[in-house]
Amino acid sequence: MKIIVLPGDGIGPETMAATVEVLQSVNKRFDLNLELEHDIAGHESLKKHGSTVTEALLHKVKTADGLMLGPMSTYDFKDESKGEINPSKFFRKSLDLYANIRPARTYSGLTNKVGPFDLIVVRENTEGFYADRNVESGSSEMLITPDVVISLRRITRLCCERIARTSFELAQTRRKKVTIVHKANVLKIADGMFIDICKSVGQEYPDVQIDDYIVDAMMAHVVRAPDKFDVIVTTNMFGDILSDLTSELSGSLGLAGSLNAGTQYAMGQAAHGSAPDIAGQDIANPMSLILSAAMLLGWCGQRSKSKRLLEASKAIEQAVERVVKDGQVTRDIGGNLGTQATGLALAKYLQTH
Repeated sequence: MKIIVLPGDGIGPETMAATVEVLQSVNKRFDLNLELEHDIAGHESLKKHGSTVTEALLHKVKTADGLMLGPMSTYDFKDESKGEINPSKFFRKSLDLYANIRPARTYSGLTNKVGPFDLIVVRENTEGFYADRNVESGSSEMLITPDVVISLRRITRLCCERIARTSFELAQTRRKKVTIVHKANVLKIADGMFIDICKSVGQEYPDVQIDDYIVDAMMAHVVRAPDKFDVIVTTNMFGDILSDLTSELSGSLGLAGSLNAGTQYAMGQAAHGSAPDIAGQDIANPMSLILSAAMLLGWCGQRSKSKRLLEASKAIEQAVERVVKDGQVTRDIGGNLGTQATGLALAKYLQTH
């Protein structure tokens, strides 16, 4: 099994090194026969190849079993004609990674202000208000006059159906509840269609409970009582914002795993950015990327019906629970370890338990 590893920018190389340490540990323990093939994207690729990503890299990813993408300096990449392509957008669009799955949960040993909870935000990943990915070519954000900008939002039946099905299938493996988040009181046609399609798909899963909330009200409800929610399904921008909120409620965005999945391909990617202000200081929290790697192994395991991959995925999650409880973590979540030492602590736990 081959995974392409792209360390990324800023704190990416540090957090990816810790992630690789963990992957190598489960590889030995579960005899996974993993092959981790390293390559470059982002600033390093721009300097070497004149583009942040290349078609050759895309071909390599398509022939592999999965992709681990480190944090990228997305804000720096503004002009695609100069090779400044957003790598995350590039892979999500090129591989049709339509589902962004972001768990958020609390951990024993880590203080939080809202009580224990365990939920997943399932975010549509390929259209919505994202101007760089909802048209075939160019951007759907237009400067009409120096004082007028129009941004178009695309919502399609296909994308609504497949993200809804992803959420209901996930709910069946959990507490059997799906919450639809929308703004149908204002976006009556687009979000009205989104709700209708989600509920229609939900009829195929009669054991799953369905409710829905307007997005602004949802922000209040999820802060007040996040334990009420199980699987939350929503459109692209709402999901982006909501998943950051739920991750932070769990204790830190640094604990937020994230998987971008499609029918054929999947990409593990930390929920946070490249944090250049702390790069190279060995203080970045690697847990988000490590948990994303666990999710990637789980996706590969489900697809190939590999018990070993599924066990390895679960073992990483359990190891994270343990080191967080024991305080063997970075300073942002109450520990005193560096990035590298946190990865080693996880690897050691995996080797001995």
